[in-house]
Amino acid sequence: MTIQQPTELTHAAMLGLGVHRPERVVTNDEICEVLDSSDEWIQTRSGIKTRRFAGEDETLIGMSTAAAERAMAAAGVTAEQVGCLIVATSTHPEHTPASAPQVATALGMTGTAAFDISAGCAGFCHALNLASSMVRSGAESHVVVVGVEQLSRFMDPTDRGTAFIFADGAGAVVVGPSDEPGIGPAAWGSDGSQAHVITQTPSCIGGHGTGQDHPVVQMEGTAVFRWAPFAMAEVAHEAMRLAGVAPDDLDAFIPHQANLRITQTLAKNIKLPESVAIATDVVDAGNTSAASVPLAMEAMLRQDEASAGDTALLIAFGAGLSYAGQVVTLPPLG
Repeated sequence: MTIQQPTELTHAAMLGLGVHRPERVVTNDEICEVLDSSDEWIQTRSGIKTRRFAGEDETLIGMSTAAAERAMAAAGVTAEQVGCLIVATSTHPEHTPASAPQVATALGMTGTAAFDISAGCAGFCHALNLASSMVRSGAESHVVVVGVEQLSRFMDPTDRGTAFIFADGAGAVVVGPSDEPGIGPAAWGSDGSQAHVITQTPSCIGGHGTGQDHPVVQMEGTAVFRWAPFAMAEVAHEAMRLAGVAPDDLDAFIPHQANLRITQTLAKNIKLPESVAIATDVVDAGNTSAASVPLAMEAMLRQDEASAGDTALLIAFGAGLSYAGQVVTLPPLG
């Protein structure tokens, strides 16, 4: 007996984009009410001026649902058409159940496959590759990808290495069939030898019974800065090679919004021409980990720094260490 499989590959693209940005805007001065720092020091070190923190009534599932609803409206896709929903996050507060099935139900989906993935700040680009592969293979016709974080609830407000950097938000896209390729092959990978660079302390095992309220994110910022702008330049060139495009073919560069200095150094190392618009959403939104790429994509489209149909290079990197990048066609904004 031969097991049947779809035999004809199709093209995949992002058909719609939606985001949720929490209402609460947090300035550097507010951060410094607890943190021993200053607005000038924070901006010089990271480029960040403000960030958003979720309110008490803004849950990770609610933020994901709001972003996905806007993406589906932009794509003109209904809940019945979605065969799979993937949530990329590191801050869902429960190991089980995962957030994705709850998001799917909130969106009115019935029987839809739904699961979370954890790849740190690279999670959205990992999930986008999975969704594209599903659509291209014929496994699913439409897949919703959500990148979401509530890092404000997993931070030590007195930690000078993280307290001013991380923030909250959600971004989502609908991936579906297309007449032309809209998502290039992923250049992705990992380096577990550097797992100590970005961690959750204490671990869920080590913190059991210690009286800790919850684990917090800790990061060796200098190690990240030494690694990301240089190693990721090679990954960026690999993503462009796989997609058959050159830097001159790009309209936009949308990296993970880790730090403005990292973005600027990475763009320089990639040798991007001046004609390529570079996402700088980190200045206003902070580092939202798995949500940062779709949020930065939305900011560029909303501010007319890029347009739907433009060719963009996405790249993300973070805890793991994990990384992923791909060349894409930018979707319409919901």
